[in-house]
Amino acid sequence: MNSTSILTDSNDNSGGSISIEHENITPEITALRRLSTNLESTFQSTDFDFCSDAKIVLSDSREISIHRVILASRSPFFKTLFGKDKDEKKFEVKKLMSVGVVDVGFDSLSVVLFYLYTGKVKPLPREASACVDEECQHIGCRPVVDLMIQVLYASHVFQIPELVSLFQRRLLDILGNVIVDDIMVILSVANMCDKICEKLVTACIDIIVKSHIDSVTLEKGLPPDIFKQVMDSRLELGPVDTEIDEKAARRIRTMHKALDWDDVELIEKLLKEGNTNLDEANALHYAVAYSDAQTTEALLKMGLADVNRRNQRGYTVLHVAAMRKEPGIIASIVTKGARPTDLTPDGRKALQIAKRLTKWVEYHKFTDRGQKAPKERLCIEILEQAETNEPLGGEASLSLALAGDDLRERWVYLENRVDFGKRYFPRCSNVLNKIVDTKDLLDLADLKNGSQEEQQLKKKRFLEIQDSLKDAFDKDKVEYDQCKANSASSSSASKGLAQRQYKSSKKRKK
Repeated sequence: MNSTSILTDSNDNSGGSISIEHENITPEITALRRLSTNLESTFQSTDFDFCSDAKIVLSDSREISIHRVILASRSPFFKTLFGKDKDEKKFEVKKLMSVGVVDVGFDSLSVVLFYLYTGKVKPLPREASACVDEECQHIGCRPVVDLMIQVLYASHVFQIPELVSLFQRRLLDILGNVIVDDIMVILSVANMCDKICEKLVTACIDIIVKSHIDSVTLEKGLPPDIFKQVMDSRLELGPVDTEIDEKAARRIRTMHKALDWDDVELIEKLLKEGNTNLDEANALHYAVAYSDAQTTEALLKMGLADVNRRNQRGYTVLHVAAMRKEPGIIASIVTKGARPTDLTPDGRKALQIAKRLTKWVEYHKFTDRGQKAPKERLCIEILEQAETNEPLGGEASLSLALAGDDLRERWVYLENRVDFGKRYFPRCSNVLNKIVDTKDLLDLADLKNGSQEEQQLKKKRFLEIQDSLKDAFDKDKVEYDQCKANSASSSSASKGLAQRQYKSSKKRKK
């Protein structure tokens, strides 16, 4: 071919494709494009499933049909794999990815395989690369990051260097829009991709070194060698400011170690010694982030920690819980008095944190009757309920969240009926609330129980309640009818005025 081929990449982070640009479209280029289109159909159309000779099985049990000869010719990894396992028909992703840090999903694997079949990079699926937050532009939120690092890692494992380079560039382009916690995720994956991702590793380390993220979070979130490199780089910038002395730091480390072991008895012993407390060690923050849910519950039941206390990063316990995405923990913290409207230093509420961690497709995923909804959706629903004027208690909140969609829809319907009653029949609502809040409801459940005298008293009380409820209803009904009449009169007057203005304007035009 005489024409010059230029490998290009769209600046659109959500998609774009690798393409070959030419001043003149030659017959050879047309033939290559047709070949690419035909192979695309082979990969994507179910009409060609009968041609496939193997399947890749994902962690969620979904399967992708593949053709050994195509993948073996395009990837040294698959050539070696198929050469060793000639009779194998199914290959599990978790076994193909030797390091189990990255769970490569259906959408990311499809992007990689699509490239191997067609030589093109298809746009990232919008529903899988967008979060639930309506205010987000979906440039650097967690679903975008997750999808990109999965493609990056799968491309590295399958030995596709040009695709690794492409997604390294895309990740470099969005780093400025990614929160530092997700930068650590990118860094951990890029570090596994060897020297080909050296630029991305260096850029991530530079951001983290200059950030205010604490050493505990760094140690928990980074590989040991990278953690040491970050801490050494921070020391080179100058002495690290600390508000606690070495003795206090040792006590805090001991508390954190007890939480790592989920040893509640040791924690209680440390507290009895009186040398430290849960707030000084930010123990509740730590437990919510890293400990077993039962250990976190045990700390909450002690009632010795401030659920609205902020850690070194300015995060409350609820902020940390939203990042962990455990609905039970969030419900418990809300019950203990956590304020859902508190903001992080960069202006995010717990609800926004949860929304930006949740994929749109997961949040809107259909669940069958009685089936548990995705955890991410439950977290969002509990936090949304917590921001209302009358949030549910922890157990009620969690029970509602864990219920199937049909039960939650029924709950919402009943909740709307109650709101309607409070708004348009306030006197009736007050009478009913008094009945529920007293023992009248239980006493009147069965008028035939008790002695003759008790039955007469119950009947008398029942008639009193009936009269008061009827009186309240009559007054509410009069007021409701008056409001309807006034509304109708106002609407009629407005309509008449509009008609007169319309007729007047027509006369002027004539």
